[in-house]
Amino acid sequence: MKFFLVVAAIADLALAVLLVSVSGFMFGSGPESIHAGAMAAAGYAIIVITCLAAPVAGFVLNARGKPGVGLAAAWLPIAGALVTVMAPVPY
Repeated sequence: MKFFLVVAAIADLALAVLLVSVSGFMFGSGPESIHAGAMAAAGYAIIVITCLAAPVAGFVLNARGKPGVGLAAAWLPIAGALVTVMAPVPY
């Protein structure tokens, strides 16, 4: 069980790094930016914080004797990212 928590922590940190690295294309001032507003920036910050807090919550829940809930909490941002990627783009 702990192996899957470690894999989830690595995946969550990789997702957070990806989100931070592409944030310039959303909130930057360059010509390739989409110039997103303040609400989008706040939502984006909450998503990044969730990616960083989910593995911590998973390890804490695992230590308190709830390994299934901890594993689900740790994999939640990755599952959300997969659902978001599979959603059709509204043109």
